[in-house]
Amino acid sequence: MEIKLFGADGCPVCRQLEQTVFDVLAEMGVAAAVNKVTDPGERLQYEVYRLPGLMIDGELKASGRVPARHELMNWVKERSAKS
Repeated sequence: MEIKLFGADGCPVCRQLEQTVFDVLAEMGVAAAVNKVTDPGERLQYEVYRLPGLMIDGELKASGRVPARHELMNWVKERSAKS
């Protein structure tokens, strides 16, 4: 599973998303490659216009907000089942 976190350096909401993602992955015991994307040009290539953004296996799941833990858990569970 590949997770991309879109954010900006120094953004507290972006850091909150990152921490939530790592907490959920650890709690669920799921391994994933987590990549942070802070370059505005790269972010626009993925059509992420609002920060923070979350993409799982190429699918944009959230933009402009930190998803609730249960949402994130459901998305991870869903992707894990397809693998």
